Amino acid sequence: MKKKLLTVTLAGAMAFGGSLIGSTSAGAVGNGPNYGGNESLQNSILTTHAEMVSFLKTQDAKQPDMELEKIGESVKGRDLFLVKYIKNPKNPTILFVTQQHGNEALNTEGALQFIKEMGSGKMKGILDGVNILIVPRLNPDGAAGDVNFSLDDYVGDGDYHLTRYNANHVDLNRDHVDRTQPETQALHNNVLGKYPIDYMIDLHHQGAQSERDGELVSGSILYPTNANVAPDVLQKSKQLGAVIFDTIESKGWGHLGKYIGGDAPTISRNGLALEYGISTVLFEVRGMADHYYEPYALGQKGNGYLIKQAEITMEATSKAISDGSILKKDVSFWDTLAEQNTRETE
Repeated sequence: MKKKLLTVTLAGAMAFGGSLIGSTSAGAVGNGPNYGGNESLQNSILTTHAEMVSFLKTQDAKQPDMELEKIGESVKGRDLFLVKYIKNPKNPTILFVTQQHGNEALNTEGALQFIKEMGSGKMKGILDGVNILIVPRLNPDGAAGDVNFSLDDYVGDGDYHLTRYNANHVDLNRDHVDRTQPETQALHNNVLGKYPIDYMIDLHHQGAQSERDGELVSGSILYPTNANVAPDVLQKSKQLGAVIFDTIESKGWGHLGKYIGGDAPTISRNGLALEYGISTVLFEVRGMADHYYEPYALGQKGNGYLIKQAEITMEATSKAISDGSILKKDVSFWDTLAEQNTRETE
């Protein structure tokens, strides 16, 4: 079947080269279009590593409260960065990590939007009560398709592909115990082991066919599920998830399910809660930018709202920690939130 190019629905123009930096959300919902082999996945619209570095350095020069720190290098020598907003070390700290998997790209676009927003008046005063750390892309080699294995079966158009794995074909989100890869070593040695972190949201993407109550989800969330996680860490993890759930569900276009995940400490959601006492939430956003398995790839018409979903998640959780309202969040919704299931496709 001949592929049909669908226009990416973004309310704002692309303000930075061919990337999505500066774009705003589209009015879309979880039931947005699938890939299904009928659309051309133009990954060239995504922010490249060079574009991201340029953007981060520009924002660092503009924003007096921002500090950009190099925390290491990828297998292929690409710089890994940490964006820091620390005004009072005694304040609670939240860490956002995106793109441990290189083909899970839209949360990085949301993180860049959030960083830009941090330099605006909209976030004025937020740093009086919270410190914010952001790793905007942990797997730049996978995001560039610059890897030591074949990507011939991936569905993205042209020669630019994105893959889950790093250049050594290792899943970074299964490397949080052994830490065999330079990317996970950088995260643990120069972020997790260096800064006192209270909360962490690990932003990922999942398949495009997950649903709850018969409706395709825009994402799913889950707290640490390892039985050895301390009760107070678990409670605060559930409160962090409550902020996310209430924020997204209230928008009208968002629809979240409960993720079905394991209890292995190799996964950051569990491992970081166990080792560092960090309250963690996994946020799995719908669809992937590229994959060899077509049902996992998502058509690009819904990119705008998924980017916005990540951005407002970062905004809302940072504000809730800053003003202390997170400590009053009711977590009982977790008892009734249905686990998502996978919709059958033809």
